[in-house]
Amino acid sequence: MYKINHLVIPNKIKFIGEIGINHNGSLNLAKKLIKKAKEIGCDYVKFQKRTVNKVYSEKYLNQKRISPWGKTQKEQKEGLELNYEEYRSIHKYCSKIGMKWFASAWDDESLEFLKKFNLDYNKIASPLITNLDLIEKIAKQKKHTLISTGMSKYKDIDKVVKIFREKKCKFTILHCVSEYPCEEKNINLINMIYLKKRYKCKIGYSGHESSLTPSVIAAMLGAEVIERHITLDRKMYGSDQASSLSVDGFKRMIVMVKKINKVLGKKKDFITKNERINAKKLRYWI
Repeated sequence: MYKINHLVIPNKIKFIGEIGINHNGSLNLAKKLIKKAKEIGCDYVKFQKRTVNKVYSEKYLNQKRISPWGKTQKEQKEGLELNYEEYRSIHKYCSKIGMKWFASAWDDESLEFLKKFNLDYNKIASPLITNLDLIEKIAKQKKHTLISTGMSKYKDIDKVVKIFREKKCKFTILHCVSEYPCEEKNINLINMIYLKKRYKCKIGYSGHESSLTPSVIAAMLGAEVIERHITLDRKMYGSDQASSLSVDGFKRMIVMVKKINKVLGKKKDFITKNERINAKKLRYWI
């Protein structure tokens, strides 16, 4: 049994629909996902931006991989990247429908690329948390940054937090388990409490499970940001599709989270008006 004192559930939680690479290199599919995310109540959509030749080694890129884009890892990775004109189209489309977006930059060049769009957030993806050179450059921008903590121990997170504090850059730490999809028994949500206590900062949750319940529990543990991958079809081609939520599932999760404060209420010693009426009928001995 866990004892959690002074539990504070935020009144306003930011919901991020992580499109990531679920657009499969298609601008049309990316826009469909943006539209759906807007319709179900997401506050932001998020992408991933990589300079393929910088993020991956030549040896890795030359490995064989059969995909819709070719027969090597390089063709696969390049097929999933959107170019400047496509991102500019995404930026205009988001502005048109009233949706905000940002992306995680996986390398220096991608970080510079994203500066062109003047986005609200930076994002450090879990694999990058030990790339301290890149993290230094992100923190220097002094833009509020979301930090995912998958595959990381506290000693890794300590170094990142130290950099952000030294640069006076605001941040939110997202509890994350880098399994795709993640089994519920491995999610370890109680770690959110320890992250908040250790770093005295805003916390959130970035999940990769196929279910909705962990995101609701994360909100009850104080998450101010909930990030989940979104897809039009979990059976679609792509490594992240199975660890994503369908549009309908994402919508149901948002509805459930928004009910939390309403259901919890505010008063300790409280009887409703209808309870008083029922008490007169059911307590016949009074």
